[in-house]
Amino acid sequence: MTANTNTSQAGAGRTIISIDAMGGDRGPAAVVAGVSLSAKINPDIGFILHGPKSKLEKLVAKKKPLMGRVEIRDAEDVVSMEDKPSQVMRNGKNTSMWSAIECVRDGDADVCVSCGNTGALMMLSVVRLRKLPGVNRPAIAVMWPSSNPQGFNIMLDAGADIRADENDLLQYALMGASYARNGIELERPRIGLLNVGTEEHKGHPELKLAHELISQNAELANFEFVGFVEGRDLPGNVADVIVTDGFTGNVALKTGEGIASMIGAQLREAFKYTPLSRLAALLAYPSLRRLNQKIDPRKVNGGVFLGLNGTVVKSHGSADATGVSAAVKLACKLSQSGFSEKLAARVASAVSLPQDTATSQDNSGTPS
Repeated sequence: MTANTNTSQAGAGRTIISIDAMGGDRGPAAVVAGVSLSAKINPDIGFILHGPKSKLEKLVAKKKPLMGRVEIRDAEDVVSMEDKPSQVMRNGKNTSMWSAIECVRDGDADVCVSCGNTGALMMLSVVRLRKLPGVNRPAIAVMWPSSNPQGFNIMLDAGADIRADENDLLQYALMGASYARNGIELERPRIGLLNVGTEEHKGHPELKLAHELISQNAELANFEFVGFVEGRDLPGNVADVIVTDGFTGNVALKTGEGIASMIGAQLREAFKYTPLSRLAALLAYPSLRRLNQKIDPRKVNGGVFLGLNGTVVKSHGSADATGVSAAVKLACKLSQSGFSEKLAARVASAVSLPQDTATSQDNSGTPS
């Protein structure tokens, strides 16, 4: 079996996803395996893989679901996790990451997915795709397991930019609401602004001003503003979208990952402690498995870069095939919903305040 790299076959009537095949910690084998899993589940997706052609052809040839669904674009160089974004900008034109983003810029693909260096990916995305008119700072939106009916909340910014003033936070709220509608199908998402307390007198001056701006625009933008929320509300059911600056968001995200890892390790250790606890582990196995499936971070893998002329999904660097498949699924859903165009319309409607109701809807007459 040989890899089929015919563009017309890969793209015939399909949503095309541009994949940086070399970006993950687990190497291209895990990325190709995840792409294959997505291809098996969804026949409406085609792929353009970027990386060393000789290596990728061998991996693709082993995956039957990818036959006739893949184009491979040769890119010999790789952006490592240690590379500085500025170095990539100067010397990265032959990398798989650059090629994957350029593919979206040229209109050959609808969305880019990469497991690679976050800083480099964001800088390349901003420079090559450009920011939407009116956007000061793009944001990374991530999914956080929660007790809400949809199973997770959206938090942004998760680390695109450590700074954010009141106008940036308003834009994050607008972009987060649009993402919630198109990504997880919430008609009227609830927006919360992360703070050290829920009282309106608490927090930095920028947060107080942002509170006022977001509150003023909630009705026109068709979301519910629940006011200030605290860190404990990230996995809670008070809000669907939680807005914060990139510094705070990234610290919260990494803290949550660390706590989840520690609890998992301690549970495994506790169940091994005595013969009786090992027996209890066997009895509890079905319930523990259901819990693991519910909060499995691989199934909500994928941070979306918001505020750009194109959609980029950042997969976790250590993602396995299941995680990569989840990121591809999210990318496909956003593309098929017309998310990029709706987000641009949403941001454009907020450039000049006050807004009017005519600009807060997309071309179909429904909120974007």
